[in-house]
Amino acid sequence: MPYRRLPKTDAARLKALEALVDNKEVYAEGGRFVNRQLLTEAQLFYGQLSDNLAIYKMSMRTQVRYTRRIGPLHHRAALFLSHFLQVLFLAVERGEVPERDLALYGMAEKERVVPYLKTVDAVMEWAPKVIEGEKNRLKGGGKPILSPSIGAVMTHFDVLRKMADTQKQYQTRTQKALADITRLRPEVDRVILSIWDLIEAHFRHLPMEERLVECQKFGIIYYYRRNERRNRG
Repeated sequence: MPYRRLPKTDAARLKALEALVDNKEVYAEGGRFVNRQLLTEAQLFYGQLSDNLAIYKMSMRTQVRYTRRIGPLHHRAALFLSHFLQVLFLAVERGEVPERDLALYGMAEKERVVPYLKTVDAVMEWAPKVIEGEKNRLKGGGKPILSPSIGAVMTHFDVLRKMADTQKQYQTRTQKALADITRLRPEVDRVILSIWDLIEAHFRHLPMEERLVECQKFGIIYYYRRNERRNRG
C-alpha cells in the first residue's frame, strides 16, 4: 500500500504549498472541508518561504562571486604586507631601525618572522597594526620603509578590506535568510500535515485508486515500496 511522506526539502515544501494555494477546488463550495484558517496560513507561509528562498539563493550566489574575487586581492595584500615586514626586519638587522620600534607594529623586539597571513582575517588583523606602527615611527622622526612603501601596503589593504566588508554583508544576509527558512520549516510542515489529514479524511470513502488520484490533486505525495512498484508493473 502506498504511503505518504512530508516534503524533505524546501523546494518540495514550496511545491506542496503551491499545489494547495493554487488549487481552485479548495476555495469552491465543495472544497470547504479544508479549514479556512489553515489555507490562510498556507498562503502566508508560501509567500514567506518563497521570498526567503529567493533571498537565500541570490545572496549565496553573490557571496560565492565575491569569495572568488577576494582570493587574488588577499594574495596581493598579503604579498605587499609580507615584503614590507621583511624589509623592516632587514632594516632592524642593519641598525637602521631600533629593535624597540618593533613594538609599534605589535611585535616583540626579537621578532624576525613574518606573521601568518594565509587568511583574509590574518591580513585584516596585521595590516592595521603595521600601517599604524609605520605612521607612528615616522612621526617620531624615523626614515620610511621603501620598496614597498607603507602607502602601497595601505592601497592593497584598502581594496581587500572593502571587498571583505561587502562579502560579509552578503554572508550576513545569507545567514539571516537561512535562519528564517529554518524557523519556518516546522510551521510549514505542521500546516501541510494538517491540511493533508483533512484532505485524506474527506476522500476516505472512495476506493483506494480513486482516493489517491483525488488527494494527489491537492499536492499529497505518495510513495510505493519497491515490491509494490514491481507488483503494479
